Amino acid sequence: MNREYHRWHSPRLGRDMELLIFGHAGAKALMFPTREGRFWEYEQLGVVTSLADKIEAGHIQLYCVEGLAQETFYDRSRSPGDRLRRYHAFEDYVLNEVMQLMAVRNGHDCTMAVGCSLGAFQAASLAFRHPQYFRKLVLLSGRYDLTLKVESFGDLFEGYYDDGVYYLNPSHFLPGLECEWRLECLRRMDIVLAIGRDDPFLDNNRHLSRVLWEKGVGHQMQIWDGRAHRGSAWRRMAPLYV
Repeated sequence: MNREYHRWHSPRLGRDMELLIFGHAGAKALMFPTREGRFWEYEQLGVVTSLADKIEAGHIQLYCVEGLAQETFYDRSRSPGDRLRRYHAFEDYVLNEVMQLMAVRNGHDCTMAVGCSLGAFQAASLAFRHPQYFRKLVLLSGRYDLTLKVESFGDLFEGYYDDGVYYLNPSHFLPGLECEWRLECLRRMDIVLAIGRDDPFLDNNRHLSRVLWEKGVGHQMQIWDGRAHRGSAWRRMAPLYV
């Protein structure tokens, strides 16, 4: 299997950023890690191995990026507004640096966004706001409202709320989305939500699914038995949906 390590200084973030590429051809998968994960997380968790047949056959190519959770949503040294601004800088890096690399390296016409846990939020938020860049969206064990308090998961903005928070969270902005051009882009997208029946974000996933159906956006919602918010479940989910 082709494996490449890349590192460069991002002018948008003012720091070096790293990523791993797995595969040589096929649909391009932009892979966002979990809250604690790094760019090598999907390799460490065995998700890359679970996708090895598809990667080696040239069906998919993975681009595993840093998520910068500890510099954005989970950086308590920053104010909530500063966390949001830092996250927008991260998104600029993804859209204008990582995706430019993807376009140069691979001309395949399908780009998908994939993520687990917080990575699912990052994939969903980006793809729902910029649907013209993506043909597929795979969301595993995600929360799509970072202000939602569930179990040990708190409001990551600590009560702070403005238009930036509204437009970042799919559970907030999608119900009010009326732009037909964006909706048509979303209706052409292959969207998969997978969640465990005992997972903390099941209700939030059901809410997102209802909103998508109300907007005429078809998708799959797959509910797995038990608690699926863990690497062992993601290893089994990935070959089915990615």
